Amino acid sequence: MPVIHTHVSTPINAEQRERIKTAYGKAITAVPGKSEGWLMCPFESDMPIYFAGDDSKPAAYVEVNVFGTDVPRSAWESLTRSIMEALDTELSIPEDRIYIRYTATTDWGWNGSNF
Repeated sequence: MPVIHTHVSTPINAEQRERIKTAYGKAITAVPGKSEGWLMCPFESDMPIYFAGDDSKPAAYVEVNVFGTDVPRSAWESLTRSIMEALDTELSIPEDRIYIRYTATTDWGWNGSNF
């Protein structure tokens, strides 16, 4: 039950979105017990994003949410590298213009009930 929600200030075409989603699918395996089989990837593009008071350069805000509470720091670090690399490669968003927020929770609903 991971979700990687990507907010970017740039446009994303279907091919870029597919390549980023594929990169995220590989990257999520850094989190023990997680796989692309349960990964949800919402994308929001062309968003006004001010970073350090400036919206003239590409920027991104990414939220990563997983079911569970015991995620090793090394998993988050691996995800950071993979997510930033994908956004830089596909959308030319530099690493110093990307924030990533990580959340792990035991409260997760799906299919009419909670885990």
